[in-house]
Amino acid sequence: MIQKAEFVVSNTQPEKCPKPDRAEIAFIGRSNVGKSSLINRLTGVKELAKTSQKPGKTQLINHFNINDRWYLVDLPGYGFAKVSKDTKAKWEVMISGYLTGRKNLCGVFILIDSRLPPQQIDLEFLLWCGTEGIPAVLVFTKADKLSKSQVDKNVKAFLKKTEEIFEEAPDYFVTSAEKGTGKDELTAFIEELVIEYEENQTN
Repeated sequence: MIQKAEFVVSNTQPEKCPKPDRAEIAFIGRSNVGKSSLINRLTGVKELAKTSQKPGKTQLINHFNINDRWYLVDLPGYGFAKVSKDTKAKWEVMISGYLTGRKNLCGVFILIDSRLPPQQIDLEFLLWCGTEGIPAVLVFTKADKLSKSQVDKNVKAFLKKTEEIFEEAPDYFVTSAEKGTGKDELTAFIEELVIEYEENQTN
């Protein structure tokens, strides 16, 4: 249960992130996948993460303090944000540096638009995470925008693709920021990751 959520810091350099003294959960996804809306729904704070109709709103590594116990991190989206090649290259260095360098990172939630068939860019990012040993979980967003059968079909198609890359599909959740679908399951799963991290620190 998230009772407190507050902004801590934004920056472009992973080494300037807060001290890695607690569990950290990161959210990332293609531009315009509904990341900010989902973060705001999970935390119950409407304006916590900045939402925008314009892709590429998040351009920094944003840390939020949750329950004075763990960090939720909002990462820049990848994909079709209209930015220069130079900016895009800097983003990639920043994101990969953060994801591979944070020792307290215990879960990366990759957001996938449930309205679409499998997108190559999502599969490539997931493969990169697997290659780098980054613990990834899939979160399908915007499940309220299509019929349940259509969402199920798109989710199954994506999971089938992941099974072609890995031996088994990663953990996944189907969510809607608008209706709150999947919120409780996702929050409970995050809690498990945080508890597991804390137990490992005390052992």
